[in-house]
Amino acid sequence: MSNIITVKKIEKPRLSVKVQTLASIAAIVGAVVIPQVFHLLGAVSGMGTALGEAFLPMHLPIILVGLLAGPYAGAISGLLGPLASFALSGMPGPAMLPFMMIELFAYGLVSGLLRNVKLPTILKVLIVQASGRMVRAAAILIAVYAFGNENISVALILTSIITGAFGLALQWVLIPLAVYRIENIIKNEN
Repeated sequence: MSNIITVKKIEKPRLSVKVQTLASIAAIVGAVVIPQVFHLLGAVSGMGTALGEAFLPMHLPIILVGLLAGPYAGAISGLLGPLASFALSGMPGPAMLPFMMIELFAYGLVSGLLRNVKLPTILKVLIVQASGRMVRAAAILIAVYAFGNENISVALILTSIITGAFGLALQWVLIPLAVYRIENIIKNEN
């Protein structure tokens, strides 16, 4: 009896380097602009950065580009999105920047690797979320216990999951809808 798991693949068209580059640029811009809208709304409403922490707006373009353009576009966007945001706005803060870069790199990479896997998009999003949060948790644990980082706390692992629960749930709705819509637009153009 064999215990081999087979992954069913969908044959999606291979994207050119130009398309992947443009998709990465769009995702990086989205990873800078969308959180700024939430921070602005938070400032106006008196909630500060709480809206961004709850809605996780930087995650949306990164996961989306991975699912649509593949692992290279997803990973590069995930790595550079938070860095560009920090360079332009100072957000995320310096203590959280490396962890956001690592987490979003994982989101982009995993979502890209799942691009051609035959699974419902919602399931892909759940896998991406779990893997990204696990990678972030591991990075925080390593920073605290192996390197003695005192700028963050291990409690941040659970706190960020609880605080971002609404944003995670929002991704379950918005990302599958966006993927469906964009793929249909592309299909109808060809």
